[in-house]
Amino acid sequence: MNILKAIAIAATGLRAQSSRMRVISENIANAESTASTPGGNPYTRKISTFRQEYDKTIGANVVSVGRILQDKTEYEMKYDPTHPGADANGYIKLANVNALVEMADMREAQRSYEANLNVITSTRNMMSRTIDILRG
Repeated sequence: MNILKAIAIAATGLRAQSSRMRVISENIANAESTASTPGGNPYTRKISTFRQEYDKTIGANVVSVGRILQDKTEYEMKYDPTHPGADANGYIKLANVNALVEMADMREAQRSYEANLNVITSTRNMMSRTIDILRG
C-alpha cells in the first residue's frame, strides 16, 4: 500500500470521528433539557452514521459521515406541574439522552480517533526513517 494513501485513509477516519464527537457533545450538552412549551418535545438525541465510499483520487475505500439521525427512543416523563412546559396532567418531557451512554460513545469515538492518529504518526515516522536510510 502506498504510504500517502494510508495517511489519506486515516485522515478520513479522523474527520469522521471528529464529527461524531461533536454530535455526542451536543447530546451531552442537552441531556438535561426539557420541553419549553406544554406538550412540546425537548431536545432529541442525535446519532451519527458512517458510510464507506470509494475515493478515486487515492484509489481506496474511505469512511465518511453519513446522515445524522434522530433517536426514536421515547422521552422520559417527569411530574412537575410548576414547570412552564408541563402538560395538563403536570408532566414534562425530558430529553431522550442518557449521559452514561453518551460518555461511553464519546470514549469509543476518542479511541478510534487516537487509533487513526497513531496510523498517521507511525506512517510519518516510517517515511522519515526511510529518508534517513536513503541519505546514509
